[in-house]
Amino acid sequence: MADVLYGLNAVAEALRQGRSLAQLVLVRGSLKPRQQDLLAQAQEAGISVERCERDALSRLAGTDKHQGVVARVAPLRLLALEELLQREVAGSRFYLVLDSVMDPHNFGALIRSAAAAGCHGIVFAKDRSCPVTAVVEKASAGTISRMALCQVTNLARSLELLKDQGVWVYGLAGGGAASLYDVDLTGDIALVVGSEGKGLRPAVSQACDRTVGITMPGAVESLNVSVAAGVALFEAVRQRQAKKNALAF
Repeated sequence: MADVLYGLNAVAEALRQGRSLAQLVLVRGSLKPRQQDLLAQAQEAGISVERCERDALSRLAGTDKHQGVVARVAPLRLLALEELLQREVAGSRFYLVLDSVMDPHNFGALIRSAAAAGCHGIVFAKDRSCPVTAVVEKASAGTISRMALCQVTNLARSLELLKDQGVWVYGLAGGGAASLYDVDLTGDIALVVGSEGKGLRPAVSQACDRTVGITMPGAVESLNVSVAAGVALFEAVRQRQAKKNALAF
């Protein structure tokens, strides 16, 4: 059964990545330039195109924030952890692990940040996690098509498997955790972020090699999970680039 994808960026990226589209549905009436571009691409690719009224598009998308564009697409393929680890990567392996992230907008933002940082995959649990939905895809601004998504049954056990494969696992936490900026993030690593409210679950935290925190000089106790993950991801990027530059001399 096809999934529904909506929004200009999400649909455009799905087409760009060669994702299988069963149908493109556009708002009836005059089209804006980007909508016209999508129509032309769909016609060139032999994809079925339908035009309908805006309220019908809203019913199909389940929201009125579809920007006049809806697509029926093949469901995203989710990888097993073993399959993710078997993939060849350039340089050190770099993964993001999500523990009980439930908000689809946060999930989408995390996918976008991970893709921008060059992560090789995102691992999340089948239970106690937001499923991959059209809201997640739109929030990722289409970058979900570029990211390897791995769904596992037991997150703590999966972290143990990552460690067995030589991946250092760092849980992002507050309190007495070591500073993120004092930890070497240049090797094979997985960064683990917790839920919006409770952070890392005890079993997941215990399965990490180490917990690290973001130094915050200002009068703020915590950050949104997608913001905190972005800070950690790009600290890893900074360190990796600095090491690469040092080795070049």
